[in-house]
Amino acid sequence: MFKTVLKPPFSLTCMTVFTKELVSWMRGHESSVFSISVHGSGRYAITTSSDTAQLWDLDTFQRKRKLNILQSVGIQKVFFLPLSNTILSCFKDNSIFAWECDTLVCKYQLPAPPESSNILYKVFAVTRDGRILAAGGKSNHIHLWCLEAKQLFRIIQMPTKVRAIRHLEFLPDSFDAGSNQVLGVLSQDGIMRFINIQTCKLLFEIGSLDDGISSSVISPHGRYIASIMENGSLNIYSVQTLTKEINKPPPPLVKVIEDLPKKKGNSGDLKVKVTSGRVQRPAKSRESKIQTRILKQDLSGSLEKKENELSDGLNKKRLQILLKGYGEFPTKYSNLIDKGIHVAFLNLQKKYPVKSRKLLRVLQRTLSALAHWSTIFSDTPYLPLLAFPFVKLFQNNQLICFEVVATLIINWCQHWFEYFPNPPINILSMIENVLAFHDKELLQHFINHDVTSQLYAWPLLETMFSEVLTREEWLKLFDNVFSNRPSFLLMTVVAYNICSRAPLLSCKRKDDFEYFFHHRNNLDISAVIREVYRLLDTTPTDIHPDSMLDAFVALTKGQYPVFNQYPKFIVDYQTQERERIRNDELDYLRERQAVEDMQAEVDQQRAEDEAWCQKQELLRRAEEARREILLQEEEKMIQQRQRLAAVRRELKVKEMHLQDAARRRLLQLQQDQREMELRRLDDEIERKVHMRDREIAATAKDLEMRHLELESQKRLYEKNLSRNQEAVAKEMKENADAYRQKVDLEEHMFHRLIETDQTQNQKIHKLIEENLAKAEQACLNTDWRIQALHKQRCSDVHRNECYQEIAKLLRKNRKKEIEILNAMMDGEAKKWEEAEEKDFHLKSEKKTAALSDASRRWFLEKEIHDAQHPCDKVPKCRDEQVASGCLPRTSQLNDISEMESLTQISLNQRKMHWDAMEQDLMERVRNLRQRLATQAQNRCQTPHLLAT
Repeated sequence: MFKTVLKPPFSLTCMTVFTKELVSWMRGHESSVFSISVHGSGRYAITTSSDTAQLWDLDTFQRKRKLNILQSVGIQKVFFLPLSNTILSCFKDNSIFAWECDTLVCKYQLPAPPESSNILYKVFAVTRDGRILAAGGKSNHIHLWCLEAKQLFRIIQMPTKVRAIRHLEFLPDSFDAGSNQVLGVLSQDGIMRFINIQTCKLLFEIGSLDDGISSSVISPHGRYIASIMENGSLNIYSVQTLTKEINKPPPPLVKVIEDLPKKKGNSGDLKVKVTSGRVQRPAKSRESKIQTRILKQDLSGSLEKKENELSDGLNKKRLQILLKGYGEFPTKYSNLIDKGIHVAFLNLQKKYPVKSRKLLRVLQRTLSALAHWSTIFSDTPYLPLLAFPFVKLFQNNQLICFEVVATLIINWCQHWFEYFPNPPINILSMIENVLAFHDKELLQHFINHDVTSQLYAWPLLETMFSEVLTREEWLKLFDNVFSNRPSFLLMTVVAYNICSRAPLLSCKRKDDFEYFFHHRNNLDISAVIREVYRLLDTTPTDIHPDSMLDAFVALTKGQYPVFNQYPKFIVDYQTQERERIRNDELDYLRERQAVEDMQAEVDQQRAEDEAWCQKQELLRRAEEARREILLQEEEKMIQQRQRLAAVRRELKVKEMHLQDAARRRLLQLQQDQREMELRRLDDEIERKVHMRDREIAATAKDLEMRHLELESQKRLYEKNLSRNQEAVAKEMKENADAYRQKVDLEEHMFHRLIETDQTQNQKIHKLIEENLAKAEQACLNTDWRIQALHKQRCSDVHRNECYQEIAKLLRKNRKKEIEILNAMMDGEAKKWEEAEEKDFHLKSEKKTAALSDASRRWFLEKEIHDAQHPCDKVPKCRDEQVASGCLPRTSQLNDISEMESLTQISLNQRKMHWDAMEQDLMERVRNLRQRLATQAQNRCQTPHLLAT
């Protein structure tokens, strides 16, 4: 047995209930799981989150399917319908779809609810038979859907104080065959109300406004309700003590009725309101209505006795006594029902097809309960025929049906199972002896035509005369059977044959006899009953069935008696043989499935091989056709290549002639272009020489002016630099003086505050001392001490409050000073960073300017020297260039190096000067920071001293 548990945030774990071991961990959800639904077989499970629903196979713990929807729609709930393979999916747009579990094909969709009922479905509940769906949400309306008709058949309006519905659940009932009629509704006020969906009557309610219910669940049999209260407690309610109308006994099965006028109701109005009052059972439909009849006064003394005259153990008084004593009907029957459908009757509908699903379900449950009661009934082939008339009669009360059949087997079927699995030869011999005594001619007719008691007696007994009698005749017969001794049933078989001797004596073939005892005949049942009473009175004692049958024995109270009147070794052997045959059949089915799979694989492989061969043949033919086409194309290409080669030779000859003529024209054109280029270069050289002379003269003048401008800029820059340094120093001094004055002022104010507080405290102390002196003079007894102590306590409290207030003010001041100090330090750091950046920028600019001056000076000197000593166009050796002045001499290079050295020395001096100024400023800032930290530490210590 497994248990599925939600594991945060988006996975599920499946664990065994007994060993608490982890079986599987199922993942796949991308949001939290809020609903789990398990199929009735326990094989499949559906988990639901807000964006998806997933179907799991609990045998392999693998995900079979996944339902994805649009995020704008959203899922409310996805769950299995009971007793079916249908999955119901409910979405946030009120759309409801039904899907087939195996194929996941959409079976149907419920229509949209009426527009007049503005409700968004949030919670759902389904009856045990899966026919009615209840839906509710943030409204006081409940919609009831008929899933078979696929339509909304009722809208229930809850009381006005109900504004929203948080939970819906049907209350199970042992007597309604799964068509639950009581619906539990948990609303927003924490009260769970139970209403009848047919009469819309409020039956009872649990919870209150002061002690509300948070969540609730009902036991599978509807006996108890477990509720988690809003205060965290767990309450268990007993349904039997809450109402007596839910499990009251069914109405009498046989009663006197009167024709009453029918009231016509408005069937078109779906909407009804919930009202309080007694529970009224819903009226049965015409198809399922039990036929009733009027009893004759000569058969009973009073209506009360005849109303339940089935047996001594089934009268109304006994049922009421059991119900009051135990609070429910015998638990043995409930235990038999709880065991479920017996394996021998799982496929009952195949052997005994019944049109009514309800009758088939009741018959299946009754036979299963009998099989669980005693093992032999699982192997009794005629048990469905024997029990079916009683199942049809008591289909609305399975308890009475089971007890009637059990009582019939114990009393009227005595010694039936001693020769199991053969018919009861001893019982048939009794019948044959009685028939031989009363009608020897008829018995001799049976013997002459090879008709045994298994043909003229056993079909009547195993079907309880249900095949040869109508409903009214059968009821009349069994009114007398249950009112007499167990031998009455055997005498009825003899009486039926004697009353039918005329048609039986006319039968000559065995098939005619078989047909006669399996079909209805034109026979007066009253005459048969009179004949039975005559046979009971006139039969000799030695062959009378009463001498061999026990007296009537009622069912024991509380527990049913043990039924073991059968050959146990035969039943055990048949059980073993049947289990062996079942296992052999399973092995055969597995082998046959394996053979079929292999045959399918062989057929598939053969088909694939044939298809491959056909495809290969087609490919071979296509390849041959394409090879012929390739040969033809190659022949055509050879011919085209020959024609192209001839054309190419002709074009080559023409190209050679054209290239020769073009080459001659190109050579002539190049010669003409070179002559023109030489003439243009001569003109350009003359023009460049003239322009160079004029540019050299203008550049010399510009250089002299630039030198003067640089000198003036240098002096101006040095003057501005000294002025900026003085302004920065003055500004720093003014800021330091202003901050020092501010600090002194704050310290003076702080000391004044402390002095004022101390003066106030002294005044208070003086006033207290004066009051104490007056008190001492006024009263010297114990009251004086108590009052003085009280005043001292008040003074201490007041003084403590003053101290706390002063300390609070001092802490605020200290916090503000620290913020100011941090702001000043941050500003100072930013200023120093800015000064360092500007200093670095200044140094880089100076260095760049010095290098530019040196380079420009060398360039000018070189140009001047080149202008004074022009050289020829023909290149010379290096010594000649130096001698002619084209290259600078060593002295000239030395002058340039000296100029660069002087520039570098000037830069180094300026750097040393700035470094000295920077160290001086850093030393001042360090001293200022130390003074500020000391003052802040002194201020931080003062409030703590005051508070102490």
